[in-house]
Amino acid sequence: MLEILQQEIIQCERCPRLRAHSAEIARLKRRAYLDQEYWGRPVPGFGDPRARVLILGLAPGAHGSNRTGRMFTGDRSGDILYRVLHRTGFATRPTAVSRTDGLQLRDLYITAAAHCAPPANKPLPGELRNCRPWLERELDLLTEVRVVVALGKIAFDVYLDLMRARGAISSRAGFDFGHDREFVVAPGHPRLVSSYHPSQQNTSTGKLTEAMLTAVFRRARRLAKLGPAGSK
Repeated sequence: MLEILQQEIIQCERCPRLRAHSAEIARLKRRAYLDQEYWGRPVPGFGDPRARVLILGLAPGAHGSNRTGRMFTGDRSGDILYRVLHRTGFATRPTAVSRTDGLQLRDLYITAAAHCAPPANKPLPGELRNCRPWLERELDLLTEVRVVVALGKIAFDVYLDLMRARGAISSRAGFDFGHDREFVVAPGHPRLVSSYHPSQQNTSTGKLTEAMLTAVFRRARRLAKLGPAGSK
């Protein structure tokens, strides 16, 4: 069922502005990637169907996921994220360069609040609402998820808005975004962990370090009762 959902996401045309932007970036390309064929379509989630941890990011990067067709693959955000995921036992490799590089995720699934690359990395509220049904279906299919890690405030807000729409929470009171914070949403729902997004802006300024991000995923392992990295 996840495979069917992923194919439906790839074919999505709900947001004309985002589709036009993603396609235009794929046509123009960045000079360093002129010899590559860009993906240029909505980027589906990927990972372990029995994942106990779900990463919710913002949206594909114009020359990262929009080029490679896989979440957080081929850009600076992914460089730090996959090193951390490998160190904490969630990824089989510390690097992610293409859909065919052999990387696999263990106990982890990665998706995004928006599946198309947005101008200036800022999807509009209506575009986020258009994409939310995909996240709803992913949550329904990923029945083993115990922890949701929201990377950045937009992802955090999208997840909480969905929880409110589902009746899991009555208001946003008490859910204040911050780095490496843990929230109990409601009985029967995954714990929520918030983190700064591993964007180049955050990592180059020191707002987010590799050690800080590592702490987030070590917390996620504990909450998901996975044990230390490398344990069975």
